Formats: sequence, structure tokens, C-alpha cells
Amino acid sequence: MRRSEARAATRGRPSAIALTATLLLSSAHARAEASSLPPEVGYNYGDIETPRAAAMNGAVRASGAALEALFFNPAGMPLTRVYHIGAVAQVWPEASRQSYGGGATDSIVSSARLAGGFGGTWTLQDPDGLDRRSTDIRFALAYPFSEHFFVGAGMRYLWLEQNGQGPLGASLASGGLDDDNIVRTITFDAGVTVRPADFLSLALVGTNLSNPGHGFLPTTLGGGVSVGSRVFTLEADLLADFTTWDRTTARAMGGVEVLASDNFPLRLGYRYDEGAGSHSVSGGLGYVERMFAVELGVRRVVSGDVATAIVLGFTYHLESTELTPTPTDTF
Repeated sequence: MRRSEARAATRGRPSAIALTATLLLSSAHARAEASSLPPEVGYNYGDIETPRAAAMNGAVRASGAALEALFFNPAGMPLTRVYHIGAVAQVWPEASRQSYGGGATDSIVSSARLAGGFGGTWTLQDPDGLDRRSTDIRFALAYPFSEHFFVGAGMRYLWLEQNGQGPLGASLASGGLDDDNIVRTITFDAGVTVRPADFLSLALVGTNLSNPGHGFLPTTLGGGVSVGSRVFTLEADLLADFTTWDRTTARAMGGVEVLASDNFPLRLGYRYDEGAGSHSVSGGLGYVERMFAVELGVRRVVSGDVATAIVLGFTYHLESTELTPTPTDTF
């Protein structure tokens, strides 16, 4: 990793999903030893992942909507007419990392179809070693200029503190940060999504465009192509990272999603990370109905520094009640 980063450094089936995830989370929480992984592996570029994003290994920039769009491409928030409130938990057992957060997105209430969202996440990474803690707060707006062209922008506030040392001890690669051991800054993202046809979506998104100059908030430019329908999605994304490593590196991601029996999304994904020199595979499942969704995503690095990410999420669909205007798809 760059030295600048170190310096700046309900039903039966859904019940089974929730029980399995709870056991995994409890197991990870019980760990009380320092992680031997490089810090950047557990940090995962500061990404906040939903279960779908984890299960599709990050290939969601063109097809992601609602809460997922808030974290990956704000232009995707108006793709569906919804008002979603959700919570997410992430656990990385080998990296001794836990993240908990939630948020809400709305593309219904505004008569002009302006979509908005906000979210917050708290992360604890390697408390018996690196001892890194962070608070991530997001706010985004998006507007559909037509049924084919969507633009969005978001603001991100990161407050990060590191009080311990990583596997290399008091070194630039894994020791504490400079000055008061804290990163506290605001940056922003922007994205565009184009849908030339109902079955095709194209996206372009840049993150941390204020160029903080370190790997805690890496400046990236990425895009995605998604094809599919309501019951099937295939997406491929490519991302250029300009600041995490000593040179510009690429991450290539692909994912597929099938909606079985109208309620059960099944997902698979793959990612190649040039900077970390790793390959990872992923999968996930969930239960989705009119009022809520429960989802689980798991990713595993199979070549490189071995790490596992487990992401559990719950979403309540407020538009299914009479508390919001009735969603429409007309412009």
C-alpha cells in the first residue's frame, strides 16, 4: 500500500438465513487476537457493502438502486420508485473487522422525482492490533433527466482513528498515523447512469473526487455494464484506483443474479484486484417480499491474502405502506 495511506493512515427460509448470519457474527466477535493480514485487506478501500454488493463482488455500479446506489453510484437511486430504510452488518473474521450501519433512500416523495439518501456506518478493525476505528457518513442526491439518463452526486464524511500497530510493528506500512492519529475530512462522489433500453444499463462513477491523496479515501474512476430483466441480471465492472498503491491499479468485477420463485435472489460474483494481487469469489441469497428483504452475501479471497467478508442486511420498504405517495413510473 502507498506510504501516504499509512501516514494519512419471518418465514422458515429467511429465519434460517438470519440464524446462520447471527452465528457467524457471534463467532467473529469472539475473536480476541490481532490480525496477521495486511491492513489494506481488511480495510477494503473503505467500501461500505450491501449484501448484494458483496455477493456480486462489487459489480453493482450499473444495476444498483436505492441504498446500494447510495454507496456505489448515486445516479442509480432513481432507477426504481421506492422508499427504503435499511440496516447492514459486515464481519471479516480473519481481519478482525466489524462494520454496522444503516440508511434510507427515497425516490417517491419529490414531485420532481429528485431522489435522495443518507447513511452512516461505524467500523472497528483489528482492535488487538491495528486498532482502527472509523465513522462514515453519506448524503446523496440524484435526478432522472429522462427515463434513459440519470445523474447523481454524493458527499462523504470520514472520521478515522488508529491507535495500534499492525503486523509489522512501528512501521510506515502498519503503524499509527501522523499527528493526532486521525483522518477527518469531507469528499464527494459523482456518477452517471444511462439506460438506452430496458434490458441495458451503462454507468460511470468517480469516488473521492476531491483527491484526498491517500488510501483511506482513494480516488477512483469506474464503470459498469449491466444486462438483464427483473428476474435476471448480469453485470461487469472495471475500476481504476489512482491513490491506494504506488501506481494506478485496476479492479475487475463480475456478478450474476437470478430471482427464483419471485422471492429468492441467488447471486454469484468474481473480482480480480491488481493492487492486492488477489482473486476472490462470492455468493449470496436472500428473501424479498413487498414489505421487506433479508439478505446475506459472502466473499472469499482464494488467491492472495486469504480473507472472508460476511455481510447481512435488512431492508424495510416504506412504499409498501400508505405513509408515502403511490409510486409511479411516469415522467
